[in-house]
Amino acid sequence: MTLRTIRRRVPSDDAVLPPNLHPLLKRIYAARGVRAPAELQLGLDQLIPVRRLGGVAEAVELLCDHYRRGGRIVIVGDFDADGATSTALVARQLARLGFASVDFIVPNRFQYGYGLTPEIVRLAASHRPDLIVTVDNGISSLAGVEEAKRLGIQTLITDHHLPGPALPDAAAIVNPNAPDNPFPSKALAGVGVAFYVMAALTRELQSRGLHAGKAPVADLLDLVALGTVADLVPLDRNNRILVHQGLRRIRAGRCVAGVRALLESSARALNDVVASDLGYQIGPRLNAAGRLDDMTIGIQCLLTDDLATARMLAARLARLNQDRRELELQMQQEAMAAIVEMRAEDPALPLGLCLYDESWHQGVVGLVASRVKERVHRPVIALARADARTLKGSARSVAGVHIRDVLDAVAKNHPGCIEKFGGHAMAAGLSLPADRLEEFQAAFDAEVKRWMSTEDAIGVVYSDGALERHELTLDVARLLRASGPWGQSFPEPIFDGAFNVRGTRVLGDRHLKLEVCDGDAPACEAIAFRHFDDADAPMVRPNDRVELAYRLDVNQFNGTEKVQMVVEYLRVMD
Repeated sequence: MTLRTIRRRVPSDDAVLPPNLHPLLKRIYAARGVRAPAELQLGLDQLIPVRRLGGVAEAVELLCDHYRRGGRIVIVGDFDADGATSTALVARQLARLGFASVDFIVPNRFQYGYGLTPEIVRLAASHRPDLIVTVDNGISSLAGVEEAKRLGIQTLITDHHLPGPALPDAAAIVNPNAPDNPFPSKALAGVGVAFYVMAALTRELQSRGLHAGKAPVADLLDLVALGTVADLVPLDRNNRILVHQGLRRIRAGRCVAGVRALLESSARALNDVVASDLGYQIGPRLNAAGRLDDMTIGIQCLLTDDLATARMLAARLARLNQDRRELELQMQQEAMAAIVEMRAEDPALPLGLCLYDESWHQGVVGLVASRVKERVHRPVIALARADARTLKGSARSVAGVHIRDVLDAVAKNHPGCIEKFGGHAMAAGLSLPADRLEEFQAAFDAEVKRWMSTEDAIGVVYSDGALERHELTLDVARLLRASGPWGQSFPEPIFDGAFNVRGTRVLGDRHLKLEVCDGDAPACEAIAFRHFDDADAPMVRPNDRVELAYRLDVNQFNGTEKVQMVVEYLRVMD
């Protein structure tokens, strides 16, 4: 079930990188397509200019008009970390700029679903807004924008998701993925789009003499970094600049109280934070609010300037995240048990795998789909009951299968089989009639088979090659940690090699701790997280020889630091 292979990345032959750069970093950067020293410059002056983002001028003019008129603005956010950081960024900056009335609402995913629906517009109307600003949603909200127009409310759409065949009739739309938008980076997260719009607005208000104070939007780059990393958008150079600059501010202590409190609650030192801390620790805590409760908790945590309040809210988010972990593990075990039963009937699993259980929680199905995808190496959809007639789910895909296009094809070929869907190449959300589940499962599998074959359903671990013995050190681990930001499409370095096992032990029933060495070299600690989640996980014993693919990390414990190998792949060699 965990059939995988290691494939080594090939560094670019034409990369010309600084001569004083560590040789290992040269190899790593070249394998990620970095060809020139300028591509490693991550100053704010290297960002793609704001003027190149289509729709910004119209958005700024609209906001300036409401500024002059003292209009009421309601921000409609999304219920994930990108939506929470986007909402907090826009609310903070509009307040700093002196807008008369700024409020926000975020849809409860279980009651309203995703996006600017007519129901959300009617809820927003109770605040008597003159303008609705969406963040991280809205590009597919045709009916919602029409409802706002009917109620006499203007809309400004800021989003980054892929649009459908038609665009909403909003007063202004800012989305790098909208048709004909000239912005060269299509990878901006929702919070990145919000940052660009607020940067342009700040500059324009100051140039018109409407705001004389200092309110640099760069002060809020900690929120941009958090939302960008948590949303798993590709870290192209523009996004790396945003994340790098945000991390610099966090390390210097210049972050909002909520980010500080969330890092404290996850035992992460402010001055040593890296992108993976945002992605694996802070992002899940924020997302837990949207998955199990109400994202308003997360947004309030990011909006407060009172550290005591932020710590109280961060503690609530930590408890929700622990509940989410327990629920996710239970659902994941149920999903894998269902797959074992399916394989007992037919060893050839569907290439498009769609799973449903009546007891599953709809706020956690995306995480389950992601975990199962990692295990079976094919697109996975996990569905839960939304109401008596509707199922809601999340899809996660693999390289080479554009999941939104797959769902689009199913919707066109099987009218009515999908009620709503949207998303990206690698992730999507959808709802469908419960009585058409079997039809959808067959149609999804058939469409995925047009994109991949059974031979493609092998997990590939991409490696940067082997490390020499003298490179398995704490200094090299620190160097790699500091040389990011690493993330989606600019992955943290992984290395591979064969090692002798000196000792093993089990941690918490799920994790395997190893002591390994290369020949007569000093032993190094290694840990394989969730190793025993897989029923087919290999047993490892002292004196075995193993092939590992691993990340080199700094293990901080009780005030000491040690080098540690974090195992991504393990095979006991013959």
